[in-house]
Amino acid sequence: MMYNKLTKKIAVAAISTAALLAGAAQAVAGDWKPQKPVELVIMAGQGGGADRIARLFQSIIQKENLSNMPILPVNKGGGSGAEALRYLKDKEGDAHVIMATLNSYYTTPLRTDIGVDIEDFTPLARMAMDTFVLWVNADSDIQTLDDYVAAVKAAGGSWKMGGTGTGQEDSLVTAMLEKEFGIQHTYVPFKGGGTVAKNLVGNHINATVNNPAEQMGFWQAGKVRPIVAFTPERLAVFPDVPTARELGHDIVYWMQRSFVAPKDMPADAVAYYTEMLEQLGATSEWQEYASGKALVADMLTGDALQNYFLNERSKHAEILASIE
Repeated sequence: MMYNKLTKKIAVAAISTAALLAGAAQAVAGDWKPQKPVELVIMAGQGGGADRIARLFQSIIQKENLSNMPILPVNKGGGSGAEALRYLKDKEGDAHVIMATLNSYYTTPLRTDIGVDIEDFTPLARMAMDTFVLWVNADSDIQTLDDYVAAVKAAGGSWKMGGTGTGQEDSLVTAMLEKEFGIQHTYVPFKGGGTVAKNLVGNHINATVNNPAEQMGFWQAGKVRPIVAFTPERLAVFPDVPTARELGHDIVYWMQRSFVAPKDMPADAVAYYTEMLEQLGATSEWQEYASGKALVADMLTGDALQNYFLNERSKHAEILASIE
């Protein structure tokens, strides 16, 4: 009996000691925190969807005290994101720089020789998949996709399609439309999706392929009209807007909203930012924003995210080749 009691005490002590050691190890692993403000590089200009979402993230991080240091948004949208990519490459090993991405993360290095291989960067977290819709001014007579195609054909190449730059996501969908219907646009680039939206309202362009988040306020004010969605199924926020697929045209396109870090960021810093972003993704403010702006919140981290990036790079290489 004495032996059993002693054995039990030793076992309990051993378990307690192991738990303390494990807790200490976790504390050491989780001790790293930023020592100065963290740069949040944005691969786009001010006012567009990428900029708004990145600044929303920054706001939530601050309100929820998810970082001990300020997160400072910095726009570097030059060259369809080439400016941001080169900047991140030059920050190798830096633990105080993260970058908000969109699909130009892979298309820009595919289209231009900027000396950047995204496989070198450190994946942090994918927050959501964003959607695209074809928009016209609310004063337009266009009500359907057939109306749109007819109008573009009648314009004889002078139809102005606003966008954020050649090789950007909207320009790829525009090229898909041109290939599918044998139509031609005059593509007019602007510095950001927000500027595109304003120019559509002002009738300076005829149409745009844009994220719902960038047009939502104007749509709610009755200034713009969604014609067709480039998603597998109808969007909950636009239940009456058909998809291109249901109309017999298999044009589906997503844009990821993710975060990456420089090459060779210290592992403890990677763990810190990944946890920060996972906590951000669980906030009610982000979840409500995503559902209200037709984003699909879809968290992905680590190796799974890197594999996703590389697969998407391959897919976009095929897309670019098919529309050239």
